[in-house]
Amino acid sequence: MLVKQAANVLELMEYFARRKRPATMAEISDDLGWPRSSTFNLVGTVAEKGWLYEPRQRGGFYPSPRWLTLARIVAESEPLPESVHRLTTRIAEETGETTAIAALAGTSALFIDVVESFQPVRYFAAIGDRVPIHASSVGRAILAQYSREERLTIYRKIGFERFSATTPMTADRIEADLTESEDRGYHQSSSEFIPDLAGVAFPLPVGARRLSIVVAGPTSRCLDRRPATAKIMSTAIRDFAEETTAD
Repeated sequence: MLVKQAANVLELMEYFARRKRPATMAEISDDLGWPRSSTFNLVGTVAEKGWLYEPRQRGGFYPSPRWLTLARIVAESEPLPESVHRLTTRIAEETGETTAIAALAGTSALFIDVVESFQPVRYFAAIGDRVPIHASSVGRAILAQYSREERLTIYRKIGFERFSATTPMTADRIEADLTESEDRGYHQSSSEFIPDLAGVAFPLPVGARRLSIVVAGPTSRCLDRRPATAKIMSTAIRDFAEETTAD
C-alpha cells in the first residue's frame, strides 16, 4: 500500500536531486504536477521540520544540510563494506556489463550498489532502484538464502504481476526456478521484468546480510553469454569470500 504523503516527500527530494538548485512553491507545483494547496502544505511542513530552507530570501526552497547529516549517521552505523564495492567494480569491468548489489525491501530487490556499463546500449540502473523479487534473477538469488517457510511468508505478500510472457506467476514456479538454479550453479533471467534484458545473479551473504549480485544487459549481447558471465562472477565472488575471511 502506497502512502501518498510519504511518497510525495521522497519525490520532492528526488526532484531537488535532479534540479540541483532551489525551487519556488510555484515551480515545485508546476514541475511535479501537484495542486498549489497541496504543495504549500507539504513544503511548509517539511520546511517547518528543518529539512528545507531558503538559501536566499524569496529565492526558493532547497534541502537543508540536515539530510546529509542524517544520511551520514545512518551510513556509518551500517556501512556497506568497501570490499563489496570493489567486487561490484571488478565484475562490471570483467564482464563489461552493468553490475549491482541488491537487498530485500518488502517484495522487491533494492539496489544498494551499482556500477554501470560503459556500453552505449546497456542496462541503466541506479542505487535505490527496485525490481520485483519474483521477476528477477537478483531477487531470486536473495530468496534462495531464506528457508522455505520464510519464503512462503514472502510469497503471500507478492501480487504476482505479469510483466512479460516469462514472468514467474506462482510460488511453485519460483520454487522450481530456485531448484533449477541450485543445480545450474547460478540464477538467470530473460525479459521477466524489463523487455530484452538478460541477467545472471548469485547470492552474496555479507555477515548477517542476505544480499545478491547481478550482471544484466541487453539480450542481444548477454543472453548467450550467461554461462561465461556466471564463470567470471563465480571466480570474483570466491576471491571476495577469501578476502573477507582473511580480514
